Amino acid sequence: MRSPEEILREARTIAVVGASPDPARPSYGVIAYLLRAGYRVVPVNPLAGAEVLGLRCVASLAEIGEPVDLVDVFRRPEHCGEVAREAVAAGAGALWLQLGIVSPEARRVAGESGLDYVEDACTAIVHRRL
Repeated sequence: MRSPEEILREARTIAVVGASPDPARPSYGVIAYLLRAGYRVVPVNPLAGAEVLGLRCVASLAEIGEPVDLVDVFRRPEHCGEVAREAVAAGAGALWLQLGIVSPEARRVAGESGLDYVEDACTAIVHRRL
């Protein structure tokens, strides 16, 4: 299991599930940070066609059509198990639940599938410490 720092060092493409076009939402700020840090970001939001920072949202991880290195999740805990299953099916390298999000179900799905897993941590905050 890779550490959060190793996951971020090795990642190139990050799918952000729960991406919001609202600049007041945490996901918007994290997407902006990740873009500035040089990552390729794919926003995932059921309102497919919406844009976040000029990037077109896809409705699900399956719609990305290529594996992503990291799935960064901004969803309530009750949705994270399903997101974990979608991440596994999409061939993601790691699943990361943002600050304040803890999901035993997502942790179990990730563990059973050998997916690197982080919960209750912000990708932007961890990246700033690198």
